[in-house]
Amino acid sequence: MTRAKIKTDIPDELREPLLNAALAHIPFEGWTDNTLGEAARDLDIPVGIARLAFPGGAADMIDFLADRCDQRLAEQAKLMDLESLKIRERIKTLIHLRLLCEEDHRESTRRGITWLALPQNQALGLKLLYRTVDLIWRLAGDTSADFNYYTKRLTLAGVYSSTVLYWLNDDSEEFAETWAFLDRRIEDVMKIEKNKMRLREICDKLPDVWRLAGKIRYRQ
Repeated sequence: MTRAKIKTDIPDELREPLLNAALAHIPFEGWTDNTLGEAARDLDIPVGIARLAFPGGAADMIDFLADRCDQRLAEQAKLMDLESLKIRERIKTLIHLRLLCEEDHRESTRRGITWLALPQNQALGLKLLYRTVDLIWRLAGDTSADFNYYTKRLTLAGVYSSTVLYWLNDDSEEFAETWAFLDRRIEDVMKIEKNKMRLREICDKLPDVWRLAGKIRYRQ
């Protein structure tokens, strides 16, 4: 059977079809240059052109896939009434949606995480993780610009990454165990935040140590 040739040789326009073709090979080949070559042959385009579309090879393909999933999350979030939900429910819903964006290529995601765990690839892994959790917070309505901006994203990075790992090994119906795991992680975070607020309230009620010290010196 003759394969239909894609009617373009523009690398940027080839990225989407090349990635889609590559996803069929990644569960068996992993994220490799050979996978990109197989995708090019499936689409009947020159391998050299495919490499122009993804000059960074596996790194560029993984980046492109993660960005595509983030964009789909943003599109789905626009269709939801997130403002009617409490912040914890917004975060939980957005993480839920983000994981489902990868459901059709879960094994490729597993392979991608393994690839990103290699020492030479960890910087890219952190970049992609930050990009996703930052998007989730922005979609949830976060407008913080102080130190909380960073602590929120750091905390969510821990919740999100642990939930992804749990989800990849979850065989329960409709990933019910993953959503229960996510509930527990968010509950743990909420407890920490409540304790931080209590500690802050206690500290606000304490006398100013430096002012008291000044009074003591003055009396002396």
